[in-house]
Amino acid sequence: MQSQILPSRAALVDRIALQFEYGQNLICLLGPSGLGKSYLLETFITDKYAEFNKAFVQLSGKMTDQQLLTELLEQSFSNPLIDHTQTLSENFYNLYRQQPCGDCLWVIDGGRHLSEEMVHQLEILAKKSPSTLYILIASQSVGQFTQAVEIHLEALNLSESKQLMRWFFDSLPVEEDPVFRTFLQEAHGNPALLLAWQPDQQTADIRPPEKSYKPLYLTLLLITTMLLIIGFLYKADMTQWWKAHYQQEESATIATALPAEKVTAAQQNSDETLSEPSSASVELDNNTVTVQQSEAPAVSHENNIAAIVDSLASAQPEEQQAKPSSEEIAAVLTDDALNPPPADIEAVNTETVEKAPTVSANAWYLAEPDEHFVIQLLAVTKKEITDKFITENSLEGQVNTYQTLRGGKVWWIVTYGSYATLNDAKNALSTLPNKVRKNQPFYKKISKIKQEIASQDQ
Repeated sequence: MQSQILPSRAALVDRIALQFEYGQNLICLLGPSGLGKSYLLETFITDKYAEFNKAFVQLSGKMTDQQLLTELLEQSFSNPLIDHTQTLSENFYNLYRQQPCGDCLWVIDGGRHLSEEMVHQLEILAKKSPSTLYILIASQSVGQFTQAVEIHLEALNLSESKQLMRWFFDSLPVEEDPVFRTFLQEAHGNPALLLAWQPDQQTADIRPPEKSYKPLYLTLLLITTMLLIIGFLYKADMTQWWKAHYQQEESATIATALPAEKVTAAQQNSDETLSEPSSASVELDNNTVTVQQSEAPAVSHENNIAAIVDSLASAQPEEQQAKPSSEEIAAVLTDDALNPPPADIEAVNTETVEKAPTVSANAWYLAEPDEHFVIQLLAVTKKEITDKFITENSLEGQVNTYQTLRGGKVWWIVTYGSYATLNDAKNALSTLPNKVRKNQPFYKKISKIKQEIASQDQ
């Protein structure tokens, strides 16, 4: 036996020998570097099975399979004739038939350097050897052998750590010494670290590897780049969703205004009425009422159509206020054209130009019951877009449009249908084409739209 071995290691040597006696011919001793696997292998091959033919091989990364094969066979047989074209098991069977070698014990240190082919050959010999063959391998790789018994080498406890250090160092600090106590705790029972103790400096030459944060930085950079790419790809869709989601939560007080082009055209029309006959035209949905005037008055003015509609609506029952008849509108327009009120002409013209399209755009909504619902499909700042949207989706005659003023800009709002209950509106929404529904349409009550229309006249 070797001069000194710790009790736990001596017990492990006996345990390995007992496993061989139980019929386990291939044993793999596992453990990280520095725990003393090599020392335990040397103790085992020296102490156990003195009558066996023994072979001890220290593997390295540079050793080839042929060199390992030669080492094992030369230490097991006397002057063997090795055929390097054959495998380890084939050579062993041929040599055993020529000169039986008796029982063998093979101890291999550094098993992590074994190739898959050599691992397979060792498993074959351990299972089908013509004589008793015990194979003990020390390795750091778990699961390297499929048919081997794996025994894990544990770290030393605190008592054995002190005992090991007393064997190699003549004088050690007292156990209460904080430096010595910290050193024992940080060594974690690893013999290689324990023997790195430096008595003169009372410090251990332990240099843990420096942590590298480069992979972490690269991972964070990659994640950030991916998030930026995703953000750019879905920017447009998120913007549309945001507008559609929060548009119905905006203030109910929304003013409407006319485009500058229509104001200019209305002013030109008012100038023309001073010199030639004209006709007043008011559009209500699909109905057009026209009042012909045989001759223009000496001083002409633009009729306040919104005020006319309000006056007609107030004189009728509640259910008929939103739809004045064509004859009433024509009569009021004719009477107002022949008898202009004594007011500033320019002020009246301006007010009329701003409110004239209100009846044309909003009269349909005024005729609907307050509790009805519509489906808002689109809200844009250019009328050309609404026209294109209606044409591309074949919605002519199915939708209505009104204007609002938001943030100093004119918006065009396109709605679909009129439904007595919210469930009816939901059912109608499910029948719309997918191309229309991708804009996230939502429901709006007629009463809210009427509030927006009424706020224009205040």
